[in-house]
Amino acid sequence: MALTAGIVGLPNVGKSTLFNAITQAGAESANYPFCTIDPNVGIVEVPDTRLQKLTELVKPKKTIPTAFEFTDIAGIVKGASKGEGLGNQFLSHIRQVDAICHVVRCFQDENITHVSGKVDPISDIETINLELILADLETVSKRLQRVEKLAKQKDKEALAEFDVLSKLKDAFEEEKPARAVEFNEEQQKLVKGLHLLTSKSVLYVANVGEDELLDADSNENVQVVKDFAEKDEAKVIVVSAKVESEIAELDGEEKEEFLQELGIPESGLDQLIKATYQLLGLATYFTAGEQEVRAWTFKKGIKAPQAAGIIHSDFEKGFIRAETVSYDDLVEAGSMQVAKEKGKVRLEGKEYLVKDGDVMHFRFNV
Repeated sequence: MALTAGIVGLPNVGKSTLFNAITQAGAESANYPFCTIDPNVGIVEVPDTRLQKLTELVKPKKTIPTAFEFTDIAGIVKGASKGEGLGNQFLSHIRQVDAICHVVRCFQDENITHVSGKVDPISDIETINLELILADLETVSKRLQRVEKLAKQKDKEALAEFDVLSKLKDAFEEEKPARAVEFNEEQQKLVKGLHLLTSKSVLYVANVGEDELLDADSNENVQVVKDFAEKDEAKVIVVSAKVESEIAELDGEEKEEFLQELGIPESGLDQLIKATYQLLGLATYFTAGEQEVRAWTFKKGIKAPQAAGIIHSDFEKGFIRAETVSYDDLVEAGSMQVAKEKGKVRLEGKEYLVKDGDVMHFRFNV
C-alpha cells in the first residue's frame, strides 16, 4: 500500500535527524539549509505487540510486520510558494505525500543555526502553513479563471466547481487551510481532485533537547505548539530527535534497557509511527498460518474483497468469503481450533467491513 507521510519543516529543525532515526536510512544531515535536496524515502515498520502474540500462538516459520513510507522533504523557507530556496521542487514533493508530519524546533542550541535567527515555534509553523496556503491559492485562482467562463454559461458542473473554488479562495485569502473549510460529500470529491497541499492531515512533532524529554510540559515552546495544534484539531508528538537517533542504533533488549533508564515507556519514534499510521486512516488485519504470521495495512472502511486484494489481485477477483476472528477472541481462545469450537470464527461475505485486528483467511476461486 503506497501511502506516504512527508516530514516537513524549516531548515535545521531536526527533520533529517528524525528521519534517520525512523528508517536508519542514513539521509544526509548537515548544519545548513537544503542539505536534503531530493526527498529521501524510507520504509518503516509499524510497531504492533499483537503480531508478537500471534507468533507465540501460531509458531509460524516467519513473521512479517506491516509497514508504510516516510518521506524526508527538504526545508521550506519563506517565499517557497514563489520559488524561493528550492520552493517549487519542495512543494511538488509535499503534493505527492498523503499526510504531513510537521517538525517544529522547540530546543535551544547555539551551535545549530536557526534560519530566522531565533527559536519561535509559532512563527515557524505559520511560515510553512502560509507558503502552502499561497501555493494552493495560486492553484485555485488559475482553476477559477478557467471555470468561471463555463459557469457564466450556466454549465451545471462548472457552477458546482465554481462555488467550491470560490469558497476555497476566500479561505486562503484569510490564511485558512483547505482542511478547515466545510464541504458536503459531493464538494469533497471536487476538492480531492485539486490535490491541495492544505487538504492534507497534519501531525505536529515538537523536537526538544535530550535533557527536556522527561519534562517536556515545562518547555514553553512545546506548550505553544500544543495550543496551536488544538486549534488546528491536530495531534502533537514530543520527541528528541537526538535521543531517538541513539535509540535507533540499539537492538531490542538494549533498546528496552535504554528506555527504562530514561524512564520512558515507549520511544518517541514508536509514538510517531503509530500516530502517523492513524493520521493516514490506516488499520491492520492479520493472516496467521504455519508458514507465516503477517500484518497487512488497509485503509479504514474497505470491504473484505478489497482487503483480500491487498494480498493478491486474484484473491479479490475470485473472492468467496473470509474466515474471520477478532484478535482478542483468538488470544482468549488460545488457538484457532478452540476459537472455532467456541463459535468465534465467522464466515464473512463481500459486504463485510474489515476491522482493525481481524485475523482473516480468504477463500477464493479464480
